[in-house]
This record gives sequence, C-alpha cells and structure tokens, in this order.
Amino acid sequence: MSSRRRKPQNRGRQPQVAGRLDLWRPVPELPPTKPIVPSTEPAAMLRSLGDPPLQGQGAVAEHYLAAVIERASGLATALAATADLLGQPSSD
Repeated sequence: MSSRRRKPQNRGRQPQVAGRLDLWRPVPELPPTKPIVPSTEPAAMLRSLGDPPLQGQGAVAEHYLAAVIERASGLATALAATADLLGQPSSD
C-alpha cells in the first residue's frame, strides 16, 4: 500500500491577520464599587429549583451542590473582606 499525503488546501493563501489593538491605550475610570453584602442563605436559590434531576440521587446531589455553593460564598466573602468591600446586611 502506498501512503499518499493530502496537499494542504490553503496552499498559496496568506493567513488573515486580525486588526492590531493598542493594549496600552488609556481606559475610562471604573465607577466606584458598592459594598458586597454576604448572603445569609447562599443555597436558597438552589433549593428553590427543587431536587436535581438525578434518578434516586436528588437529595444527595442537592447536599453536595449546597456544600459547594456555601464554600464559594464563604470564599467570596473572605475576598471581599480583604479588599475592604464587605458591607453590612440591612436591618430590613
């Protein structure tokens, strides 16, 4: 058997170069940040959706998903605190 290689289809064509972008151009100043208030119940939205659609594993899956959401919420709260962006919950 002989092995024939395919010829490149774009032979003779020049690759198209995207337009150049000046990375060091001045950018507009960002608006002031608002305080970040941590949620008292981070997994509330997850529970509002009902059990995950996993046959026979809905309750277990909900537990693990809630654990991930609560961990992410804790890390986000810690990050906000280190950046002095942590706000206090309103008394409403």
